[in-house]
Amino acid sequence: MDAIITYFETIPSLHRTIILVGGITFFWILEGIIPITKFSYKKFKHAGPNLFFTLTTIIINFAFAFLIVKTSDWVTANDFGAIHLFAMPIWVQLIVGLLIMDLVGAYTIHWVEHKIPFMWKFHVIHHSDEKVDTTTALRHHPGESVFRAVFTTLAVLLAGAPIWMVMLYQSISAVLSQFNHANMKLPNWLDKIIRVVIVTPGMHRIHHHFERPQTDTNYGNVFSFWDRLFGTYHDMPAEDIVFGLDVFEGETQNLGKLLKVPVEKKKYR
Repeated sequence: MDAIITYFETIPSLHRTIILVGGITFFWILEGIIPITKFSYKKFKHAGPNLFFTLTTIIINFAFAFLIVKTSDWVTANDFGAIHLFAMPIWVQLIVGLLIMDLVGAYTIHWVEHKIPFMWKFHVIHHSDEKVDTTTALRHHPGESVFRAVFTTLAVLLAGAPIWMVMLYQSISAVLSQFNHANMKLPNWLDKIIRVVIVTPGMHRIHHHFERPQTDTNYGNVFSFWDRLFGTYHDMPAEDIVFGLDVFEGETQNLGKLLKVPVEKKKYR
């Protein structure tokens, strides 16, 4: 545990880049070998807008990094947050911290984005992808990246997470988001086992079905049990899933149009 703490306290930017790029590359390869849906599309061309939104997310996260680090330093110095409420072993602190950061910084903000019309118009860019694959995990409008950065900061505050725990969670979250968006078929028995704890591609792709109520289910990113706990879990056969949105009209790969969606008068609901 000490080695993990030491590593993530000072994880180099290069290593974080390797985790991000390595995850995409790994799942991209697997998609070509064991796809759930056999898309007829040019993968590199499709990835273009999604990689652009990756860049904007990195820039926004960099801008918020100072606030997140300062928040983490403050809660650690002042024993503020859930993991400081009473004495507990470091491994228990880790579990509690990861759970809170995932609940607040992933599940809750995702649920909120679906419930508040103003925020939904930013999140709709993520749902507009008609060829969901591992690069879709990176497809977030810059405005949505701001929302998520704010909730990440709140999650760090509530958890009382030290910076090593924040970096560890963000690394896990990035890789598992790429995993659960991947167009990658797992054996049913394996999917069922993993899905008990972790969100799988078979579970999350239902969230990208083109119409409600499926669009408003399966919000989880890392842990799958939040959806079961809060009644937002849904299952359906993979062959019945159609990606995109029934209310989205326009070119889903046109960056100019995608960036302007939040200021359009259309509600997209």
